[in-house]
Amino acid sequence: MKRYDVIVVGAGHAGCEAALAAARIGCRTAMVTLKTDAVARMSCNPAIGGLAKGHLVREIDALGGTIGRMADACGIQFRLLNRSRGPAVRGPRAQQDKDRYHHAMLREVLATPLLDLIEDEVVDLVVEGGAIRGVVSGSGEELMSDRVVVTTGTFLRGLMHTGESTTTGGRFGEPAAGRLSLALNRLGFRMGRFKTGTPPRLEKTSVDLSRFEVQAGDRSPVFFSDLTTAVSLPQVPCHLAVTNSAVHEIVRSNLEHC
Repeated sequence: MKRYDVIVVGAGHAGCEAALAAARIGCRTAMVTLKTDAVARMSCNPAIGGLAKGHLVREIDALGGTIGRMADACGIQFRLLNRSRGPAVRGPRAQQDKDRYHHAMLREVLATPLLDLIEDEVVDLVVEGGAIRGVVSGSGEELMSDRVVVTTGTFLRGLMHTGESTTTGGRFGEPAAGRLSLALNRLGFRMGRFKTGTPPRLEKTSVDLSRFEVQAGDRSPVFFSDLTTAVSLPQVPCHLAVTNSAVHEIVRSNLEHC
């Protein structure tokens, strides 16, 4: 049995920020994740920011967080959305080299004093007298703490829909946090599920990019962190495509499958 000041369950964007923040203020912290090689993995959308999230990332940076610096360091295209409109509706967005982002955040986690990265599954919560006292790992070890932060994201009661087939999982090739879901349900938490959408992947060499409209990044990038002064990586363009009547007909003829 090990004791920590703070235990964080999950190592996505939220988990990393929570664990790093706790460790920085002097708390002995454990971050438990199913796979250490999936820390801060960008699965569905290799971008950070946008109209709402861009403001959130900048607020986290103002509070001393990490995601803004990482997004700036690993960005391969920066755009300020709604630049032609008022400041209230503008939002910074940066396309990411998602492999570099994962490795950069993992290095940050491993280099942070007082922060232990544990590869295991949290399967139950230790509750005594109506208060949290720790967690139980899949290996049977008890990690004790009076403060547990759950950041399981899509892994909690995770379902994946591919066409008309449905499988359990938090991400392709990775299991869902099923036992933790049951533990929370037993404690009386109302369980729900948010829908995410995974865009299709195309092999770049199979696409005739000359038929698409080129969308370059901003010449003077707006960064997420006030500590960033210049881009770190070579910048790449995006390419825009539009639907047409043939695509619309395919959608209309298959609405019953949605």
